[in-house]
Formats: sequence, C-alpha cells, structure tokens
Amino acid sequence: MTKSELEKRLILFAVMVIEIVNDLPNTKAGNHLGSQLVRSGTSPALNYGEAQSGESKRDFVHKIKIVLKELRETLVCLKIIEEASLYPSKDKLQSVIKENDELVSIFVKSSETAEKNLRLAGG
Repeated sequence: MTKSELEKRLILFAVMVIEIVNDLPNTKAGNHLGSQLVRSGTSPALNYGEAQSGESKRDFVHKIKIVLKELRETLVCLKIIEEASLYPSKDKLQSVIKENDELVSIFVKSSETAEKNLRLAGG
C-alpha cells in the first residue's frame, strides 16, 4: 500500500466516523462519546499527514505512534457505543470497527519498522 493509498484510507475512515457521530442520539452519553469519537477518529488522518512532513526520523516515529494511539482510543470508543447500543446500525458499526482493527494492525507494523530503521540509522 502506498503512502497516498494509506492516507486516502485514513480519510475515508474519518468520514465513516463522522457519519456515525452524526447519527448518535442527542443524549448526554451520545454527545459525550460523539465528541470524543470525532476527535480521536479524525486525528489519525491528520497526524499521518503531519508524519509525512516529519522534521526528523524520530519525529516521524513519534507521529506514527500518535496515529496508533488515536486509533486505539477510537476503537475503545466504538466498542462502548456498540455495547451501550447507541448506534442504530450494527452492520455499519461493525464495518467501522473492522476497518479500525485493520488500521491498528497496519500502524503497529509501521511503528515497528520505523523504530527499527531509526535504531539502524543510529537514532
């Protein structure tokens, strides 16, 4: 997968998250989780864009780890929404959770590779 393909995938993921947030109930729980989810679910695309312009290899690794952290936070938020039955479409929610899982796997590997390359470069 190229950098631009991965960025596009993160952008589409952010859009799916936004769609879910827009369909959450207008309740204290729905509003609280929606606010949290829109921040953590759009952050990976934004931070990945920043990582591409990292000031150093160390900065790149740091930003990739932020992407991973935000994806993990998003996953927990989605699971809370699922368990609390706050979202009407189980299929759409499961689709977003699956994509989140796949993105976590990609960025775990990317983080490991970037750290290895940093060590090999003497950083």
